[in-house]
Amino acid sequence: SGKSLAYLLPSIAAVYEEDARREGTVLYLAPTKALAADQLRSLRGLHLTRVRAATYDGDTPRDERTWVRQHANYVLTNPDMLHRSILPGHSRWGGFLRRLRYVIVDEAHGYRGVWGSHVAQVLRRLRRVCARYGAEPVFILASATASEPAATASRLTGLDVVAVDDDASP
Repeated sequence: SGKSLAYLLPSIAAVYEEDARREGTVLYLAPTKALAADQLRSLRGLHLTRVRAATYDGDTPRDERTWVRQHANYVLTNPDMLHRSILPGHSRWGGFLRRLRYVIVDEAHGYRGVWGSHVAQVLRRLRRVCARYGAEPVFILASATASEPAATASRLTGLDVVAVDDDASP
């Protein structure tokens, strides 16, 4: 359906901002580590020199976590790591959060029920923490199967949302 390209293009453009001081960062949230790993493989396959993409999950070694915090500009993680590690230690992530331009929530249709309520609260907390650092990232929620994508995205983010649901795939 092309949904990956729909969020990859603007997010990569944010990393390639003309003025290096304004270079943006991207936070990609996936429901599973396998999906994040697939997206990381796709990103690295593009061979874009300024995109420093890395996963940050429970399997990421301590020394690599430090590198991700200090140098990555495209972080792929999951809602649990955002809740248990990134947000509680937001001061260590200040540089990343200050420049955060896009938050991508992939497979948004899967965040329903109790789990969906939890993720919605985590995303609202992320918005508050970003505001503390002067950032107001754009949230991009992707789903190939949501029946009411704008309503789903709005419930998760607490924001007014515009659905992009035109299928222009070949």
